[in-house]
Amino acid sequence: MQNSSRKVFDNLISKTKIYLAIILFLLINICIRDVKWIIPSIILYIAIIGYAYYANNKRKAELSETLQGLTITLDSAAKSSLINSPLPLVILETTGDIIWRSSKFASEFANVDINTPLDDLTLDIKAEIEKRTDKKNKDILKTIEIENKTYKVVGKFVNSRNREKKAKNENNYMMILYFIDETENIKLQNEYKDSKSCIGIIMIDNYEETMQQLESEDKPQITAEIDKCIYEWSDISQGVLIKSDRDRYIYFFEQRYLEAVKEDKFSILDKVKEINLHGGGQVTLSVAISNEGASDKEKYKSAQAAMDIVLGRGGDQAVVRENEIYKFFGGRAQEVEKRTKVKARVVSHALENLIKESKKVMIMGHTNPDIDAIGSAMGIYRLAKTLGKSAYIIANKNNAALQTFAQELEKDEEYEDVLINKEVAEENIENDTLLIIVDTHKKTYVEYPELLDKTKKIVIIDHHRRSADFIENATLTFQEVYASSAAELVTEILQYAETKITLKQIEAEGLYAGIMMDTKNFTFKTGVRTFEAAAYLRRCGVDIIRVKKWFQSDLSSFNKIADIVKKVEIVNDTIGIAINEEKTKDASLICAKAADELLTISDITASFVIGNLEDKVCISGRSIGDINVQVILEKLGGGGHITLAGAQVEGMTLEETKQELINRINEYFSEVE
Repeated sequence: MQNSSRKVFDNLISKTKIYLAIILFLLINICIRDVKWIIPSIILYIAIIGYAYYANNKRKAELSETLQGLTITLDSAAKSSLINSPLPLVILETTGDIIWRSSKFASEFANVDINTPLDDLTLDIKAEIEKRTDKKNKDILKTIEIENKTYKVVGKFVNSRNREKKAKNENNYMMILYFIDETENIKLQNEYKDSKSCIGIIMIDNYEETMQQLESEDKPQITAEIDKCIYEWSDISQGVLIKSDRDRYIYFFEQRYLEAVKEDKFSILDKVKEINLHGGGQVTLSVAISNEGASDKEKYKSAQAAMDIVLGRGGDQAVVRENEIYKFFGGRAQEVEKRTKVKARVVSHALENLIKESKKVMIMGHTNPDIDAIGSAMGIYRLAKTLGKSAYIIANKNNAALQTFAQELEKDEEYEDVLINKEVAEENIENDTLLIIVDTHKKTYVEYPELLDKTKKIVIIDHHRRSADFIENATLTFQEVYASSAAELVTEILQYAETKITLKQIEAEGLYAGIMMDTKNFTFKTGVRTFEAAAYLRRCGVDIIRVKKWFQSDLSSFNKIADIVKKVEIVNDTIGIAINEEKTKDASLICAKAADELLTISDITASFVIGNLEDKVCISGRSIGDINVQVILEKLGGGGHITLAGAQVEGMTLEETKQELINRINEYFSEVE
C-alpha cells in the first residue's frame, strides 16, 4: 500500500507535491479545531489528489505530443540511442518542471539533491533565452557543480507552447540537456597548470658593501649562513635553487606551490636580517618571482623585469608577477645610501649625448608639481640650454603650492616662454624631441600622460620607490631610491656633466628648495650625498634666507593647519589621521603641511591627512621611519617613500576614504605580524 501510494505521488511534479502538502496541513488544522470536518476533509483531499493526477497525466500527454514532434524524423535506432543515452539526459521546461529523464540521469543523481542545482541552471538558461533577440532553436552550453563534480551541460531549447499558453500568448521553452562529467578533465587541466614552472630570482642587497664591513675570517661564515637560510626557505616549494653568482640565486619550482610561497609572506626577508654581522648592519634580500611566459626563458625575463622593479623600490622586499599583476611583500626597511658615484657620472654623460642628438628638449614633472619637480626641471633646462638646445618645461602655472616661487620666477625674463601647457607642447613635439620626466616614474601621475605616446625618446629621473605603473621603454632611467629628492639627482648630473654648467641663482635656489622640502629641512632621508649636493648649490649662490621664506605659511593657512591638527584621530596607538574638510585650491599643500605638523607631536609615528582636491580626494602620509607610509598608500594607488608618500582617490567621500585608509593600515600591520 505504501509503495503504491509512493508511486502515485512520484508521478506528480514537484510543485504539485508542495501544494498537496500545504492543503493537507490546512485540512488537518481545520479538523483539529472541529472534528465534524474530518469526513468532508478526507473526501475533499481525495478529490484534489484525483484532479491533480488527472491534470498531470493530461499535461504529460500534451508534452508527449511535443516530444513526438521533435523525434518524428528519427528512425527507431536513433530514438533508442536517445532513450538509452550513455550520458545523463533530461528534458524539462523553463518553468522547472521535468518532462522526462533517462535511466542514466536517474542513476547518476540517485543519491544527490538534484533539484536545487537544476533549478539554478533552469533560471540561468531562461534568463539567457529572454536576452536573445533570435529565439529560434539554439545551443545551450553551461558548466555546473554538483556534489564535488563538474558537469558540462549541452543541449538545445525549443518553444513548446501548449494550448493554454497559446491562449494567453505566453512563451514556454523546453530544454533537452545532456550532462557530461568533466571532473577528470578539469583535474588533468589543473594538474597541467600546477606542474608548470615558476621562476624566481633572489639577490643579496648591497653585497659588496656588506662584505666590506666584515673581517676576512668572518666572510665565509656569513656567506654560509645566508646560503643556509635561503636553501632552507626554498624547501617550502620543493623547488630547485641554483647559486649563479656571489649575490644571485635562480629559483625553480612548480606553480602548485606558489600559493604556499605567498602565504608564507616571504619570511626569508626577516630571517636573513637575524644573521649577526658582528660589525653591525643587516643582510637584506630582494626576491622576484614570475609565472608569466610560454617558455622558461620568457618567465626568466619576466622575473628579471620584476627584479628591476624591486631594486627600484629600494630592495629588502619581494614581488610576485602573476596574470600581469604585481603583488609586493616586505619593503619596510630604510633604503641604504650607496657610496659609489659611478652611476651618476655615467648617467650624466649619457644624458648629455641624448640631449646633443635631439633637436628639442621637453621637461615634465608630476601632476600638481611641487618645488622638487619644478626645481629639478629647471636644472635640466639649464643643462639643455648650455648644450645649445631649445628646451621647455611643461607645467601648470596656476599651482597654489608654487605661488611664492612662481612670483620670483616671473622676475626672470628668460622664463616667460619656458613654462608651457599641454597644447603648446603638442605643437612643438617632433620625431627627434627628447622628453625628460622628473620626480615621478608613473604613467598615470605625469602632468600630461598623452605626451608619453608622442615621443620616441624618454628619460626618467626619479627618487621614488618603483611601482607597477612605471613608464616602460624609457631610453635612460636614473631612479635611485636612496636619494632624498629628484633635485639631489639632478644636482649630481650637473656636477658630473662634461660641459661646465653655470646655474642662475633662481635655478640653484629651486634645486636647493627641492632638497630642503623633501628632507624636511635636512632631517629626513638625508645622507652624505645630500649634503654634498646642497654644498654645491650653496656655492652656486643660493640665498638660504630667501628659500626659507618660500616655505613660510600665511596666518590663514596656519590657522587651517591648526584646525586640522586639533581634529586628529589616533588609530593603532601611534598613527594620527585627520581630515581637511575645506575644498580649496591649496588643499594638497595644506594637507602636506598638516601631516608634517602632526609628526612633531610625541607618540605619533605616522600621520595621514585627507582633503578635497577638486574632483578627487588627496591623502598626504608622513612617518618618522618606523611605519612605511609608501606601502600603505600604494594600496590606494599612491606612492612615495617610507617616510613621505601621497595618493589621490576618485569616487569616494572623505569619510569613505578615511575608512578605506584605516582598512589598509590594518592590512599593513596584519602582514607585518
